[in-house]
Amino acid sequence: MQPHVNPLRVAVLGGGPAGLMAAWRLRQAGLDVTLFEQESELGGMCATQRFTGQDGNYRFDYGGHRFITKNPELLAFVDELMGDDLLHAERKSVIRFGGRTYDYPLNLGNLLRTAPLALMAGALKDLVLLPFAKKPADFAKASFAQWIQAHFGRTLYRQFFEGYTGKLWGIDPARLSADWAGQRISLIDLKDVARRLLPTRKGAHSVRTYARKYRYPRLGFGQIYTRLGERLLEEGVTIHTLARITGLSQENQRITGVQWEQEGESKCSQFDWVISTLPLPLTCRHLGIACELEYRSLRFVNMPLLQENLSDNTWQYLSDPHILATRLQEPRRRSPFMAPHGKSSVMLEIPCNAGDETWSAPLSALRSKVTADLASLGVDTARLGQETFEARSEYAYPLMDLGYQARRDRAIQALMPIGNLIMTGRQGTFRYIFTDTAMEMGLMAADMVIDGVDRRHAIFNHRNENTVIETQSVA
Repeated sequence: MQPHVNPLRVAVLGGGPAGLMAAWRLRQAGLDVTLFEQESELGGMCATQRFTGQDGNYRFDYGGHRFITKNPELLAFVDELMGDDLLHAERKSVIRFGGRTYDYPLNLGNLLRTAPLALMAGALKDLVLLPFAKKPADFAKASFAQWIQAHFGRTLYRQFFEGYTGKLWGIDPARLSADWAGQRISLIDLKDVARRLLPTRKGAHSVRTYARKYRYPRLGFGQIYTRLGERLLEEGVTIHTLARITGLSQENQRITGVQWEQEGESKCSQFDWVISTLPLPLTCRHLGIACELEYRSLRFVNMPLLQENLSDNTWQYLSDPHILATRLQEPRRRSPFMAPHGKSSVMLEIPCNAGDETWSAPLSALRSKVTADLASLGVDTARLGQETFEARSEYAYPLMDLGYQARRDRAIQALMPIGNLIMTGRQGTFRYIFTDTAMEMGLMAADMVIDGVDRRHAIFNHRNENTVIETQSVA
């Protein structure tokens, strides 16, 4: 008779896309899995908040999520998980700047009708001079400002990129790494813009474009992860919500204990492996490791709208620096079930730093400011409901300032000797990635535990290719 062997005990820290997928793969392999989530709902940055208002339920995501992927297996998994609750939606976006509304991506007809003559003349001049413009000696070490001006010219940089980027990140774009640009800007350079604007077959097929169609759950993006959480419970995974990780004990270069706080009580358990999707600096702090990486935070101000539609836009980029928010979203554009019948809602994303004036401001003060901003954008604010709902994300965006790569590398190298710790996911690897990439990272972390092959470097750099990820979507 074979002796009984207890399955490996694995702690998964964080119930976002990466953590949930890791828990799923581990449990399918028969391992003993315990998942910890600080919030009351699963999903992390991909959760959907539900608020009950006077007219019914309103739902808001933490930002502008869509399910797009170039991984057919992952797409099939989500299709099977969600069934008829997975809708198909189409994205439509605009840029609001200087009292004008520009289609995004740009198109020639809209530009000719909308753009001031000085912008068109400046962009044309930049196009002619672009081959002769000074380029950074090493784009890998360039700033965002240098990258954009080298690719798009000074006119478009000043008009569309400078103010919005400074507001989003809270620093001068000259201090921001160019890493953020390569995978986030669909057009390659100003010549690419010109080709796209020309109504020719050759021009239309020579550029990269954003995926317009995408999958979206009926009750908000977080429905994917609440549904997956239900499956995990059915499969025997232990899930602790409202559980804040407070410490990690280590001995002989292995984590020996996970400490957490739940309902005012401090607890501790031992595990064979720890998969952490907690923010990289936070995990380092729990282990006494120095880490100088920072995150940009977001506050979301959500308000009912006493009409069925605000516009036909999924979201609007708000580029004017004097407007507090960076994006205006109407959740009902993704699914009609995000607001009560006959009503809509608006959500404003407000970047800030945890603890600063904007982060600490009373919600009533923020509502007054964003209401004035909405009025300046032409929104009939008399149609706003009296209720205001709020959500926050302290670790929304990894701050990729100049020199962050070296600081990130030092943190990774300091963690590598801890043999039973795997960092994964967006926050855990300090990467600005799409949801499907985070889910793939979670699977990779689980596979490392299952088959014993060290994949930590591969996880940290997964899908780090210099291409716009949205162009590869199979959705």
